[in-house]
Amino acid sequence: MNQRELFLRHVAQTSDEPMLGVDINIVKAEGSSLTDVNGKTYIDFISGISVSSIGHCHPKVVKAIQEQSERFMHLMVYGEYNQKPQVEYATLLCSQLPEQLNSVYFTTGGSEAVEAAVKLAKRVTGRSEIISFQNAYHGSTQGALSLMGDEYFKNSFRPLIPGGRLLRFNIMQDLELISEQTAAVVIEPIQGEAGVKKGDSFFLQKLRERCTETNTLLVFDEIQSGFGRSGRLFAFQLFDVIPDVLLIAKGMGGGLPIGAMVASTELTRQFTIYPVLGHINTFGGNAVCVAAAKASLDVILQEQLPEKALWIENTVREKLKHPFIKDLRMVGALGALEFASEAINKAVIKACIENGVISDWFLFCPCAMRIAPPLNISEKDLNKALEIVLKQIERVSKTK
Repeated sequence: MNQRELFLRHVAQTSDEPMLGVDINIVKAEGSSLTDVNGKTYIDFISGISVSSIGHCHPKVVKAIQEQSERFMHLMVYGEYNQKPQVEYATLLCSQLPEQLNSVYFTTGGSEAVEAAVKLAKRVTGRSEIISFQNAYHGSTQGALSLMGDEYFKNSFRPLIPGGRLLRFNIMQDLELISEQTAAVVIEPIQGEAGVKKGDSFFLQKLRERCTETNTLLVFDEIQSGFGRSGRLFAFQLFDVIPDVLLIAKGMGGGLPIGAMVASTELTRQFTIYPVLGHINTFGGNAVCVAAAKASLDVILQEQLPEKALWIENTVREKLKHPFIKDLRMVGALGALEFASEAINKAVIKACIENGVISDWFLFCPCAMRIAPPLNISEKDLNKALEIVLKQIERVSKTK
């Protein structure tokens, strides 16, 4: 068997046609460039789903991984050991956040961060209702899946965790459904898998007010929008709204698996009593992953990558113009290029991949192509990618 056949046989699949049938076998990744086993290069136009925000194998991240791996890689990570990598990273991260977001609970990814937030909300409030929004994506574990705003992806796994309620995104009247029975409202300030739907500032501000009135925790899921992608370090800064809990992952680790729930010390201390070890995981805060995360955050801050995200947005808006494009939604370097149908979108995406630009679509918006390049992509690579995308749109438009 060749590697493709072994891949399909032994690596568990989650779609019936991975990458639309295009065999992607990458052997090297650097910056925004991927190279396959045959020497063909691709521009990564989605950053591994907003993970490689500072590009692949950034030298500062690689150095941090090498240096930390020579010291130690895994210790007990329940917050019992005073580990320098964790302390340095948490201190740096909190220095960039509002005063009340000063305590970091490390996880291995976004879904775990969501689970931690739901447990924390129930523990702190003594309530069980968790509110989320239609077309929201918060992860695929049982708790996170219970918050998902799309029934198609949930129905095969019921019964899920009870007590959930879905509201309509950006619909003011639905805020009245938040009550003294609500433990938490979990929301993406920019809905990712819905196809980059930005929250309305007035709506999010009124949501903050309603949560304060009802003593409900407001949880912002910035797993996809965080770390500079929105044009600010975190998207909540766009709206003049401070959540009680901030969830982060994806672009956090420079390519390594890590996530976190950030809240106040007052809130996170609730995990220390009734019961002790109220929330634990084995690998959250792994020293190598945290060292990579700190190096990544250093790069984002030092190279002013949130500002670079705005340059990416302006460039994409300026150059991606074609009558076949139904809509283009961009918030910083997170974008959705929408077409009239799913078939057209997937034809464009497949053609782009075949011609050297990696993209995909959104779970709840299959008519739209994802745009999320590394924040430090070169002008040359960005322009080349946009030229290829436009060329493939034109080619597909002549066949539809």
